[in-house]
Amino acid sequence: MKVAAASLLMFYDYVTGRLPRVCLLEIPFLCCGIIIKVIKTVATNRKAYHNYHIGESVEAGIVLTGSEIKSIRDGRVNLGDAYVRPEGGELWLLNAHIARYESSSYMSHEPTRPRKLLLHRDQIKELAGQIKEKGLTLVPTRMYLKDSLAKVEVALAKGKKLYDKRESIAKRETEREISRLLKKHKA
Repeated sequence: MKVAAASLLMFYDYVTGRLPRVCLLEIPFLCCGIIIKVIKTVATNRKAYHNYHIGESVEAGIVLTGSEIKSIRDGRVNLGDAYVRPEGGELWLLNAHIARYESSSYMSHEPTRPRKLLLHRDQIKELAGQIKEKGLTLVPTRMYLKDSLAKVEVALAKGKKLYDKRESIAKRETEREISRLLKKHKA
């Protein structure tokens, strides 16, 4: 049987680069002889799209404890201030807030502890080299569950200047105004 990517099921907006908060389908299913793997988006980093020009992205696994994965399945994740730093030939996710699981013991995990990302050694070297050479940074853009495994999409990003942010806000507002006028004109 063929395996198809679940990104076919997600309504990805290529204009804004935003993903839905949660995908509607949560179990893999068989359709026309093709097994569809379902991706459930748990959290997106909308702040990253505002503060950075997003470039190439890579899927990475993440090392978690039991209470952390349960909390992620509940959707209690915030990637707003998170960033990725290479240290000692490894990539570490810093400042990602995964809330404490309510049913766990008092010795639960630290919500903002550093978490190791799982990538191939060649990918880590390539990303670390681009960070040093081009002055880019690594930013987590979304966290999702793929076949019950937590994954993080990490993107190379370049910081926006203040005038770039204002320009993107103005562009978004004019697009909204145009869509309102078109909708009003059709009605």
